Amino acid sequence: MLRAAGTLAAAVLAACATAPAAGAAAGPDPVLAAAGDIACAPNMPETPTACHQAETAAIVGAIDPSAVAVLGDNQYEVGFLPAYQSVFDATWGAFRSKTFPVPGNHEYYRVGADGYYGYFGAAAGDPTKGYYAYDLGRWHILALNSNCTYVPCAAGSPQEQFVRSELARRPGCTMAYWHHALFSSQGGDPHMRDIWRDLTAARVDVVLSGHNHNYERFAGQDADGHLAPFSGPREFVVGTGGRSLGAIRICT
Repeated sequence: MLRAAGTLAAAVLAACATAPAAGAAAGPDPVLAAAGDIACAPNMPETPTACHQAETAAIVGAIDPSAVAVLGDNQYEVGFLPAYQSVFDATWGAFRSKTFPVPGNHEYYRVGADGYYGYFGAAAGDPTKGYYAYDLGRWHILALNSNCTYVPCAAGSPQEQFVRSELARRPGCTMAYWHHALFSSQGGDPHMRDIWRDLTAARVDVVLSGHNHNYERFAGQDADGHLAPFSGPREFVVGTGGRSLGAIRICT
């Protein structure tokens, strides 16, 4: 499932590539591998449906991506730094030098998500914010914090104003990702709805999320779930990092 998600992300990055600057040499399309909900707690045994972080790391290694996005709940159960250092690091830590993380709710089970920020350091951004932006090839990517109880994300909040500023500063092919999926057959989380409105207004291409332990993809939608194929971001739920898998429910 992670292979499918990574392949689809790579295909989208290639499909939306803008024309290079005049005189610039064409290079290979960047590949972003992404998943959330990854590493089991230390000493938790592997079962047929849980604790497959080593196997998913092997899939990422086979993809050999340009960058890796970890979509939160990267280390269970509470994001403790020694757990990051023993389980996550032994598997997905192989990609640490090219990982662009965001935190999940399990990271914030520690005060200030201290294990997460302690492990990833500067790559995770300002620990009081947990959101940042970067470029990958000709794509502009927003790595956001959907733990809105700790880092507000409603309209007018510093994070939402950051999103608006980034979208105005760098038009073109754009992706955003955060932990809690706005849309999911298992039930979405509404906290990032205002930011989704900004993404729709800017015609952002793709949103990646985790939290729900399955793989789903949605056609472009506006923030209220109405079909908007030309302006709404296409959401991929990629909670398939290894911790466990949940069922896909039929939406009616």
